[in-house]
Amino acid sequence: MLALLVFLPLAAFMAILLGAPARLTAIGVAVVNLALGLYAACTWRCACWSFSQPVLEKPALHLAFGFPDGMSVIMVLLTVIVTLAAVLSGTCPAGREKLYFGSSLLISGGALGAFAATDLFFFYAFHELALIPTFLMIGMLGRGDRRAAAWKITIYLGLGSIILLGGLVWLANLTGTYDMGKMVLGHAHTIDPAAQKAIAALLLVGFGTLASLFPFHSWAAPAYASAPAPVAMLHAGVLKKFGLYGLLRLAIPLVPHGLQVWLDPLLILLLGNVLWVGFITISQKRLDGMLGNSSVMHMGYIFLAIAALIAFPANPLAQPAAIILMFAHGVSIALLFGLADRIERSTGTLDLSDMGGLANSAPKLAFLFGIAAMAAIGLPGLANFSGEILVFLAAFWSYNGLAGLGPVQIACIFSLWGVVISAVYMLRAYRNIFQGPSVTTTESAADITFAERIPAVLLVLALVAVGLYPNLLLNLLKFVP
Repeated sequence: MLALLVFLPLAAFMAILLGAPARLTAIGVAVVNLALGLYAACTWRCACWSFSQPVLEKPALHLAFGFPDGMSVIMVLLTVIVTLAAVLSGTCPAGREKLYFGSSLLISGGALGAFAATDLFFFYAFHELALIPTFLMIGMLGRGDRRAAAWKITIYLGLGSIILLGGLVWLANLTGTYDMGKMVLGHAHTIDPAAQKAIAALLLVGFGTLASLFPFHSWAAPAYASAPAPVAMLHAGVLKKFGLYGLLRLAIPLVPHGLQVWLDPLLILLLGNVLWVGFITISQKRLDGMLGNSSVMHMGYIFLAIAALIAFPANPLAQPAAIILMFAHGVSIALLFGLADRIERSTGTLDLSDMGGLANSAPKLAFLFGIAAMAAIGLPGLANFSGEILVFLAAFWSYNGLAGLGPVQIACIFSLWGVVISAVYMLRAYRNIFQGPSVTTTESAADITFAERIPAVLLVLALVAVGLYPNLLLNLLKFVP
C-alpha cells in the first residue's frame, strides 16, 4: 500500500500529460492520498506498508519502501496534508494546467518517495526528482525576477546535492549496503572516527544546504517569493524537511562522533539562522520576502534540537522536538504562503506599505491569516508552540547547575530572542495588512470564498489538533511526556 501512496501522484502526473483533466485529477489523487496517509498513521506497523522490489543485483538496489519508525509516518502525513492544500490553492494560468498541477503532483510524489524509501539510492533519487518541477515552476510560472531565482535555487541545491551524494556514497561503501535499515542497525558506531569527521562534514553541508542552514540559505527566500503558491507551499512546507530528516535518519545514527566534532560550528550557524536571518526578516518590505526569510529563520530551531541530540545522544526530548517542529512549521508556512497568494490576488500587491484595513473588506481572510501568524509566533494551543517548547526543554535536558551552561544551553538562550523577533515582524505585517483604515488596494478587495477556505481550514485544523494534543504525533514516536 505504501508503494500505491508513493506512485499514485506519479501515475496521475503521467495521466495529466496524456490528457486527463489536470485540476480534477490532482484534487482526486490528493484526497485519496490524504485518506491513505491518515490510515497509515493508524496502522503503520502493519506489514502491508512494506514494499520491496529488486532492481539490481550488484550493487544490490531495491525499490523499497517502509515505515521503520514513526518519524517516516509523520513526514508522510505532513506531505499528504500539504499536498491537498497546495492543489486547492493558487490560480493556474490559462493554458498551463498540465504544468501547474502535474508539477505539484510530481513534487509531492518525490517527497513521499524520499520519506518512505528504505534504500539509500531511491532515498536520494526521489528527492532529486522532486527538485526538477520545482525549478521549472519557478522559472516558467513564477513572478518577479523568477529566472534569476530559478537559477539560484538550481545552483545552490545542485551543489548541495552533489556534496551530499559524496557523503552518502562514502557511507554505502563503508557499510557495504544501500539498505538504510541494515546500515544503521549493523554499522552504527563502527565507522572509523577519522572517516566520521569527514563524512559528517559532507552530510552537514549537503543536508544543511537543502534545509537552508546559514550561510547556505540565500537561495530560499528569493525562490519562495518568486514561486507559484503550490510550489512555495510544497517546497517550504515539505521538501525542505528532507535535509533535516536525512540528518536524523542517517547522520546521527551512523556518524555520531563526527557530528560531535562539528557541534560548535553547527551551533554558531544555527544562531545565524535565528538571529541574522531574523533581523533580515524584520527589514523586509514585502510579505512574500518576509515569509521566505521567516521560513529560513525557523530552521534554526530545528537545528537546535538536532544539536541537542548530537551533544547528548541519550536525550529523549531532542528527536521528538525536531520532528514535531518540522511538522508544525511545514503546516504553518504552507498556510501562510497560501494566504499570501490570496492576499495578492485580492489587492494586486504584497508590498506591506501599500496595504491596510484589509480586515474591513475581508474579515474571514484576516481571521485565517491571524491564526497562521500566531502559529508562526509560537502561540500556545497551536502546533508550533508544542515543537518550540520541546526544543527548549531538549536543549536544557542535560543542564547541571554545578557545571554551568554548556554550548547547547548558551545557543538556546540566544535563540530565545528569535521568539521576540518573530513577534515583531509577524505582528507588524498583520497590522500593516489588516488593521487601520482601508486604502485604495484594499477597500474593494473580495473576501476569501468558501472553496478557498477549504485548504486553509484543513491546515488550521492540523495546527490546532497537534497544538492542543501533541500526543497525536508523540505517540507515533513512542514518546509520551
